[in-house]
Amino acid sequence: MVTPRATGPAAIHIRGGKIVGVLPFDDVPAGGSIDDAGEAAVMPGLVDTHVHVNERGHAGGNGFEAVTRAAAAGGTTTLVDVPMDSGAATTTADAVNAKRHAANGACHVDVGLWGGVVPGNERELAPMLHAGALGFECALMSSDPDRFPAMSEMDLRAAMPAIARRGVPLLVHAELAGPIEAARARQRAAEGLLARLFHARGSRRAYRRHLESHPKEAENAAIAQMIALCREFGTRTHILHLSSSDALTPLFHARSAGLPITAETCPHYLWFVADEIADAAMFTCDPPIRERENREFLWAALAGGLIQMVASDHSPAPPGISSLQLSLPIMWTGSRARGYTLAHLAEWMCRNPARLAGLTRKGVIDVGFDADLVILEPEATSTVEHATPYLGLQLTGVVERTYLRGMRVFDRGRPFDVPRGRVIVREP
Repeated sequence: MVTPRATGPAAIHIRGGKIVGVLPFDDVPAGGSIDDAGEAAVMPGLVDTHVHVNERGHAGGNGFEAVTRAAAAGGTTTLVDVPMDSGAATTTADAVNAKRHAANGACHVDVGLWGGVVPGNERELAPMLHAGALGFECALMSSDPDRFPAMSEMDLRAAMPAIARRGVPLLVHAELAGPIEAARARQRAAEGLLARLFHARGSRRAYRRHLESHPKEAENAAIAQMIALCREFGTRTHILHLSSSDALTPLFHARSAGLPITAETCPHYLWFVADEIADAAMFTCDPPIRERENREFLWAALAGGLIQMVASDHSPAPPGISSLQLSLPIMWTGSRARGYTLAHLAEWMCRNPARLAGLTRKGVIDVGFDADLVILEPEATSTVEHATPYLGLQLTGVVERTYLRGMRVFDRGRPFDVPRGRVIVREP
């Protein structure tokens, strides 16, 4: 049992979907319903604050029912959907309400929503919170400028004071377009030579081109800008999907100065290395997967608390990586190889993400918290059979059962029950 105080044998008492006791292992009342986890580990259900759900109706199976089914199978009991992928971007109170309506009755786990910040929608910020958004997300460079345009520094200066007054986080896709456009211009200038030299290398070279077109400088400059604005306005600022290890030093200085800035990284940045990628299409994401040394710096920052959490950034549509069902075994396999424990995972993937989203009853096994639990066989292995970048890999850690507020929502080898998840809203 992984609790905030210790990891060891214990008995969780649950009533009305809440944990009412974390007691010695043999303290089991007579007549109660018992689920004995045996030698398996019992962890808090994962909280994934960076998931792309797409309810636009096209093929791909990435709507709320399918995504939350995958979440439950992977031990995630709460996810927060980003604002740009379901029909109209979630940048108004009406759009927040429409997405809540789409999710109601369709979710196997609990779901929250981030509201979107785009140029000129400052008047929608308070209404989006009243409609249930947990906080806000913006992009400094947009892959969909028509639906979710990028925020300039001037736009941020208009929005961040209002967000700071409300005490909620602003999540930021932190890449600036300038360094990327300059890198692409250099590539175009050299295009003829590259075509002659690397024609035979095909997809491997294509990934290298993607990496070179998204230099670390794009992240570094964006994060420097957000640190400066965070210092000026005091807005809770969260850096999404951190890939560049070069940004760790300025983040360290910002946090040492007491600025309210946090960061996440993702399983794919902690697992893959650029030099080993042979399939550009399957591995393309923004920002990109980088070199081996960069990966190990990210691990060290995570272990030291400079990066506070891991989120999947689950996005089957390109550019993106599909990994929601695999996040826990991916992270456990990588963690145990480096000497980290299940308690570390509980901090990175449960407690800290819940804090980011203001979910005061999620992410911890303790009295008063929701009885969201995952039972993990930590020594068992499985081979990935899904068409993801992890295809064919053997991972350690198998999710046996997942509980949402004490209800079993996943049991390996058995069919899913009816959806039992709720759409959760910001707590006052």
